[in-house]
Amino acid sequence: MANSSDFAPVWAELRGQPEAVEQLAAAVRNKDAGVHHAWLFTGPPGSGRSNLAHAFAAALLCPDGGCSTCKSCVMAAAGTHPDIEILATERVQISIQEVRDIVANSYLGGSMGSYRILIIEDADRMQDHASNVLLKSLEEPPANTIWMLCAPSEADMLQTIRSRVRRVGLKVPAINDVAALLVERDGIDLATAHRAAAEAQSHVGMARRLATSADARNRRQDTLRLALAIDTVTSAVLAAERWLDIAKKDADALTKERDLEEHEQLLRTMGLAPGDTIPPGLRTAFKNLEESQKRRAQRSLRDGIDRIMVDLLALYRDVLMVQLDSNSPLVNEFLKPQIEASARTSTAAATIDKLDAIAQARLRIASNVRDLLALEALAVQLRQVSKKR
Repeated sequence: MANSSDFAPVWAELRGQPEAVEQLAAAVRNKDAGVHHAWLFTGPPGSGRSNLAHAFAAALLCPDGGCSTCKSCVMAAAGTHPDIEILATERVQISIQEVRDIVANSYLGGSMGSYRILIIEDADRMQDHASNVLLKSLEEPPANTIWMLCAPSEADMLQTIRSRVRRVGLKVPAINDVAALLVERDGIDLATAHRAAAEAQSHVGMARRLATSADARNRRQDTLRLALAIDTVTSAVLAAERWLDIAKKDADALTKERDLEEHEQLLRTMGLAPGDTIPPGLRTAFKNLEESQKRRAQRSLRDGIDRIMVDLLALYRDVLMVQLDSNSPLVNEFLKPQIEASARTSTAAATIDKLDAIAQARLRIASNVRDLLALEALAVQLRQVSKKR
C-alpha cells in the first residue's frame, strides 16, 4: 500500500485515504487518454471529501500533476483559480438557482488550463428538482468540463446521477493519521493532537478546533458532563437549554470573525472606511451580505447542535463498551471515572435505548422540529435510571 509520501505534494493532507488518492493520482497520470467527466466523492463527515475534490482539481490543472508550488496550484489552493468554480452553499439546502448558475458557467471553458472544473460541496443538499437541473449537464457535458460532487453517501444522490459519475469512497481516517497531520501542518504537540483526534472521532476539521481552542474543548466537556448528570425531568430541561446555548456559542465562534472580515472586505471593495456612512445606492449590497450571514448563522447553529449529538453518541458508546467489557479505547478518556460509574448503574439495553434516542433526535431536528423541543425530549430520555437489582 502506498504512503502519502509516495504521491505528489498536492495530496499531502489527505491522510488515511491511500486507495482514493491512488485512484485519482492514476487518473491525473493518464489524463492524456481522457478524464471521466463526472466524479462523486463520498465519505463520513471529516473524512476529507471536499479536500479530495480540491486536490484532484489542482492536480489536473497543474503541469506537473500537483506540485503545490506553481502558479496554477497556488491559485487553486487560494480558491482563486479561474478554471475552478465551487458551489458551497450557506443555506440548509442548495437552491435550484444556485445549480442553474453553476451549470450555465460550466459552458465557459478553461482559460488557464485544459479543463473547466466545477465542484459542488455538500451535493446531498440538492433537492430532486435541483438535481434534475444538474443531470442535464451530466448527460450532455461540455467538452473538457469535469464535475466533482461531494456527499456523505451514494444513497444521498439520485440514482440517475449515480449512474453517470465515477465513484470514489473515503473512509474514516485513523486517529494516528489525523494526529500526525495536526502535528506536521499546525505545529500541535503530539499528546494534544492525539486527544483531539480521538475526541473528534477522526474528523480533521473538528480535531483542529479542539486542539487549538480551549473554548471549544470546554464547550464539549460541558456537553458531556451535563448528560451524565441528568437524573430528573427538571435537570433534563435545564441540560437541554444549556446544550442549545452551547451550540449557539459554538456557532457564534465560527461565524463572528468571518462575518466581520466579509463586512470589512465589502467596505474596501466599495471604497469605504470603517465607520463611513453607507450611500443609499450601496445599501442593497450590504443588506444582501447580512442576509447571507444570517443564513450561514442558522446553518452553523444546526451544525453545532448536530456536533452535540455526535459527541453524545460517542459518550454512550463509551458507556456501552464498559458495560460489554470491551477492551476498546474510550473516546472520552478524560471522563473515564464518570463513564464507569454510569455503566455500573445502568444496563447495556438502557444504553442502547439512549443511543437510539440520540439518533431519533437527529432525525427530528433534520425534519425541522424546534431545536429546544427536540433537545428537551432527548434529555428526558437520557436520564440516569439505576438498574434493578
